[in-house]
Amino acid sequence: MIRLLVDSASDIPNTNSDNFLVVPLSIHLCNNDYIDGVTLNHDQFYEMLVSSSDFPKTSQPSPQAFVKAIEKVKAANDECICITLSSGVSGTYQSACLAKAIVDYDKIHVIDSLTGSYGVKLLVIEAQRMIKEGKTAEEIVEKLEDLKKRTTILLSVDTLEYLYKGGRLDKTSAIIGGIAKIKPIITVTREGKISVVTKAIGMNRVMNTIADLVEQIQPDINYPVYSIYTLGTKNVEKLENKLTENGHIIEERELLGPVVGSHVGPETFGVIFIAKNVDKIPI
Repeated sequence: MIRLLVDSASDIPNTNSDNFLVVPLSIHLCNNDYIDGVTLNHDQFYEMLVSSSDFPKTSQPSPQAFVKAIEKVKAANDECICITLSSGVSGTYQSACLAKAIVDYDKIHVIDSLTGSYGVKLLVIEAQRMIKEGKTAEEIVEKLEDLKKRTTILLSVDTLEYLYKGGRLDKTSAIIGGIAKIKPIITVTREGKISVVTKAIGMNRVMNTIADLVEQIQPDINYPVYSIYTLGTKNVEKLENKLTENGHIIEERELLGPVVGSHVGPETFGVIFIAKNVDKIPI
């Protein structure tokens, strides 16, 4: 059997299934430490985020947390494909690699997704499909390595302060988000780092700019397109309408979880999809 292992930054619920394992990250907020998806759910997180002046901090899983999951796989003599949050924003990938070395089991395949949240979900959906088709772990890994290069995130953030204070963006870039009425649009680069793609003045231009970028990049119709948001659905609904007018089908609307939400803050919205061609992605 081929099992899938992800971290909780993927925002995929832990189904407690034998062939699907989730290792949680930790969140520090309001002077307390929480385990993502275990002692803190999405609603609780956002309630605390907007009612407190504290900036949340996230912590990667320890190698031991991954060891525990990998040892289950080894005991059953199964294979495992582990897909982690981007190494460009977290040490989670390194923890998973170290755990593999500790357990010393060759049937573990660790993939640095170079993305996060529902970008990982897109990879998981493809992996699940290929498992059902009877593909080998090596075939699945090869496919996911291609897809991760084309996974595209475009997000409008209300402020870059969360990314800056969380250490995911440099001060110069963060200053852009402090200028009145200017709304930055961010992405995750091919190296798996957060970067400002462009900026727009006013919400209507933000919508048009994201829609234009989607048209430029072009989603691969073989994979779903997700609209994503942190708190409040008004803007994400407008974006969905704009993209629908352009002929794009939004498969699902997804609420970003505590890990990603800690770094982008409230009032964030955007879209995530797999591009048709990697060369069309602007960064």
